[in-house]
Amino acid sequence: MANGSRGRSGKPRARTLFLSDIHLGFKRARVRELNEFLHGIEAECIVLVGDIVDALSLARRFFWSPQHTQVVRTLLARRRAGTRLIYIPGNHDASLAMMAEMLRGQLEVHREWVHRTARGERLLVMHGDQFDGVVPCAPWLTRLGDAMYDASVMLSHSVNNLRRALGRPYWPLAERIKLGIGVSVRYIARFEEVAATHARAQGYDGVVCGHIHRANLRLIDGTLYCNTGDWVESCSALIENPNGELQLLRWPHDAHPARRLAGELVADAA
Repeated sequence: MANGSRGRSGKPRARTLFLSDIHLGFKRARVRELNEFLHGIEAECIVLVGDIVDALSLARRFFWSPQHTQVVRTLLARRRAGTRLIYIPGNHDASLAMMAEMLRGQLEVHREWVHRTARGERLLVMHGDQFDGVVPCAPWLTRLGDAMYDASVMLSHSVNNLRRALGRPYWPLAERIKLGIGVSVRYIARFEEVAATHARAQGYDGVVCGHIHRANLRLIDGTLYCNTGDWVESCSALIENPNGELQLLRWPHDAHPARRLAGELVADAA
């Protein structure tokens, strides 16, 4: 991590860590990678930007492993150790909001939240499913996209399980496939523009979201657009350093930022 900022344990330390789309309960969530990532970083505040638990997947087919439990235990242990823990439900875990309310005192629950960076920027934090009606997609294209997504994630999961067994680093195959499809790329670009426009219209300096499983950090007409990515395809997170600098991290290269915000950025095509 840049600037050599370290916590008491010697681990890289962030002022704020943003995570979204972990999809606990989904068989192909990359929870081993996430547990290793969490073990290697400290944060004063952790913001969970939706779809942390995949209630929709659990309703179709129940799946839960010890690694999924470990993610929850690690997050709650950080809270007990003094880390501020904020939870913003997404479309996959909105039905769990009542459970989250029961956990008040261990985590804060908000539908939207405003984050002020160390530099004074005001960022609107939301999952991003609020824009589904604004960025429409034809029903037939949605069905085709869902089928292709399921196939690419299944392939990526199998390939990365093999790579892990061989001691090779994680490779975001599903993300690469998605970025090779023109319709998908145009949808992502439209989503990013709508999210940034919404934040700007509300008087914020930028927006932090997840939802579309596409990590990115860029300026859109002077407004910060920050997407944390996910832990199914990209294995990525957004951090704010103690000096207020925003960075995207991708596993396993968590010690080397995938992208920093510096000037007018184009979409990250990593």
